[in-house]
Formats: sequence, C-alpha cells, structure tokens
Amino acid sequence: MGIEFNVFKGSKSGEIIEGKGYRDPKSTEVIVKISHCGVCGSDEHFRHAEQGLGHEGIGIITEVGSSVHDISEFRVGDRVGMGWFHKFCGYCKQCTTGRQNQCKNSTCLGSADLDQGCFGTAVAWDVSTLFKIPDAIASEDAGPLMCAGATVWSPLYDQGLRAGDRVGVIGIGGLGHLAIQFASKMGMEVVVFSSTESKKQEALAFGASEFHVTSGVTTLGSIAKVDALLITTNVNPDLSLFLPVLAAGSKVFPLTISMEVLPFTPLSLIGGSISVIGSGLAPNASVQVMLAFAAKHGVKPQIEKFPMTQAGVTEAMQKLRDGKMRYRGVLVVPN
Repeated sequence: MGIEFNVFKGSKSGEIIEGKGYRDPKSTEVIVKISHCGVCGSDEHFRHAEQGLGHEGIGIITEVGSSVHDISEFRVGDRVGMGWFHKFCGYCKQCTTGRQNQCKNSTCLGSADLDQGCFGTAVAWDVSTLFKIPDAIASEDAGPLMCAGATVWSPLYDQGLRAGDRVGVIGIGGLGHLAIQFASKMGMEVVVFSSTESKKQEALAFGASEFHVTSGVTTLGSIAKVDALLITTNVNPDLSLFLPVLAAGSKVFPLTISMEVLPFTPLSLIGGSISVIGSGLAPNASVQVMLAFAAKHGVKPQIEKFPMTQAGVTEAMQKLRDGKMRYRGVLVVPN
C-alpha cells in the first residue's frame, strides 16, 4: 500500500524547503504517520544538506512490512518513537552484546534515507530502531526523549553511577534540564554549573541540589567533589575550572556534538584516575528502561511547540540557533 508524505529538508543555501516523497515498507519496516518531532541541535548540522531533517519523531504505525510480525511485537496502531539511528544490523558483535548504539553497520541521519526525515508527515522505519511509547507519556513530550533524553540517560544508567552519587551538570539547556530530572529522580545529588544566575530557580525546580555560577570565577571554591560530570553545553567549557572538583575515579562525559578541542593534560587525569568517556545515544534495552522510568517518575522536557510547516520549522530552528529555546522545540503536524 505504501504512503505519500511531505518532508522538510535542508538546502545548499540553508533555507528549509518542503518536498514530497513516497515509500513502500521493506520487509522489516513499518510506515509511521508522524504527529510530533523534537527539534535538536544536531539537525543544524544538516541544514545545508539536501536531505530530510528531523530525528526525534513520534507517530502511529499505519502499515507493517511482510516480516515485521515474525521479528517484533509492533502492530498497526502502536504509538512509537524513533531517533538518530535508522537501522541496526543485528549480527555484529556490538548488536549481539546489547550495544546497538555502537553497531558498525548501522544507518543513521545523514548516512541513508535522505529522501525522508521526521520533520515530515510520515516515514518508513526499520523495527530494529523503533520504540513503543508508554501511555503515560504525551506525544509532544516523547519526541525529545528519543535523542536528548537517551543521550543524558546513558551516562547515568549505563556507566555504573548509583543513587547517592554526586553528578555535576554543566549547562541548563535541552540536554541539561533533562539530565537534572533523570539524575535527581534516580536518587543522585545534582550539582548544576551555569554561566549566570538566571536559570537557578528553574534548575532547582528540575531537581538540582546545588547551583553554582561559573562566569567570571577562577575557582569553584570548597564545593564537595562530584563523581561524574556531564557536559551539555554547545561550547566546551574550560575544564581546568572543574578538574579540582572531580573526585578520584570520576567520569567526565562530553555529550554535545562539537568539533572543538576539549583541553586537558594527561597529568590532570592521571593524578585522580579520571576518565573522559565519549557517550552518545543509549542502546536499545537502555532506551526502553528510560521510557518506562520517565513514564513512572514524570520526567518530561520543557517544550515550545511549532507547526510542522515550512515557516514553523524555520522559526524553530532559528530560535534554537539563537539560544532562545526553553528548552526543546517540538514540531506538531497540523490536523
């Protein structure tokens, strides 16, 4: 049967353009009619590419491929979410050991399916990278969890942190405000570092235990040391300011896609047995736990909604680019 869809794409000039497409589902794919999609900073990297944008999609399955019932529990009518990855191979070492986010044969935004994207009305999506959305999570809140949520969840859940640990979060933006919520609901002490005082009350409302301003200071004083540090800012911080507050054996997680050098010396890490760990999206089982946890504990993004139109996509991406989004944009397909 297949489906015709509209999709919003980047262009060489950076202008958002609207295109049309058609897809029949392959044997392991489903057709998803999109209702919402989160707007992520990573979409900005593809704004000058002639491809479909968007990777925080939420929608309803309207058709399934010939093998879907044999390999999955997905059915027509299920509400599902999808993120950065489009397909996992299922047979490499990473996939067979539960680390699908490191699959060597994966396809993802920018590497395949350039004709479609979650900034649109429908997609054909492989079931290997699809997730059911719990009833307790609204579709408008679910989109940002598929990328931003999965990005901050993985260091907290997959890297051995525990209730009672002190977790530092640098920045209170699209990633940071979710990291604060997840960490605090998991029983961790959340220590927020921000360049200004302006977001202090919001940070505390999200669940922060402490709030420290970093702009213009040369030392963070007598802050009790943290066991992990999540860097969620778009611009890399001066790590020399934070190294003195890292506990022995602590872990540092750079979470935003940046081409900038993160400055530190080997000696600064060796003395305290500090690890710097690159961390992207969580593996499949972890994402499923994240969604269940968010549903149970009421973790959700603070969002601004925009229509899924050319003007709406343009406005949302510009507001994100200007640093004025509070804190995740969500595109809504008009009824």
